[in-house]
Amino acid sequence: MRIFNKITDIKAEIKKIKSSGRSVGLVPTMGFLHEGHMSLVRESVKNNDVTVVSIFVNPTQFGPTEDLAAYPRDFESDCALLEKNNADIIFYPEPSEMYGEGFCTKVELSGITEVLCGITRPVHFAGVATVVTKLFNIVNPDRAYFGSKDYQQLQVIKRMIKDLNMDVDVVGMPIIRENDGLALSSRNVYLKGDERTSALALSGSFKLVENLLREGVEDTKTIKEKVADFILSHPHTRIDYIETVHPETLVSVDSADTDFVMALAVYVGKARLIDNRYFEVHHV
Repeated sequence: MRIFNKITDIKAEIKKIKSSGRSVGLVPTMGFLHEGHMSLVRESVKNNDVTVVSIFVNPTQFGPTEDLAAYPRDFESDCALLEKNNADIIFYPEPSEMYGEGFCTKVELSGITEVLCGITRPVHFAGVATVVTKLFNIVNPDRAYFGSKDYQQLQVIKRMIKDLNMDVDVVGMPIIRENDGLALSSRNVYLKGDERTSALALSGSFKLVENLLREGVEDTKTIKEKVADFILSHPHTRIDYIETVHPETLVSVDSADTDFVMALAVYVGKARLIDNRYFEVHHV
């Protein structure tokens, strides 16, 4: 496994790989890796000749009051995990390498980025779209792998690729959960004491939605109110949003009479956790 810090160096390496006819998979990450990331790495290793994992805590997707400085980092542990899971290349640039002096370009989407997380994190998705575009240009992957826990991010990237005619296949991978249902996240490290138990309210709320749909409840306002009551019955919780949205456009839906995604963002203690579930709605 090789580690590259400079854009010119990894671009030269990728050029050699491509010239030999080998395929490249990219797994973009911000590090502090866990089993969710490894599921992406293993899928890339299975389907590509070379797997590149980027580790870059991207400053442009953090707002001024967010946890950039405190974001967890453990490069040594990340390297050990990636070695164990057969990654070939780590791209580990400094912010000054990715955003050089005078940098003034950004990739910005409208509509799909102005809902859900985009309401309280207005700069986030422009930062995501910009850094992912840069990574695609640097690594030139045939396929790129993203987890579905960041559901809005996945849809934003798919939309960007379609709109800008980018020649890369985006592979969305299932959410990886702990045995008790908590979605794996680098921010879970922030959970203290019984906050960890309260965090199960997110995944537990999906069972509540299942039961409501089974009972014939279709009014999403009612569904969201009951989910809110359930989540707030757990200590240390504060709701950012609870939404029922169209799976692709992320437009809010008023009736659960067709497939929808329930998307959640909830503060548990100081940790802002997100989760989602795709609900297939069948009618006779």
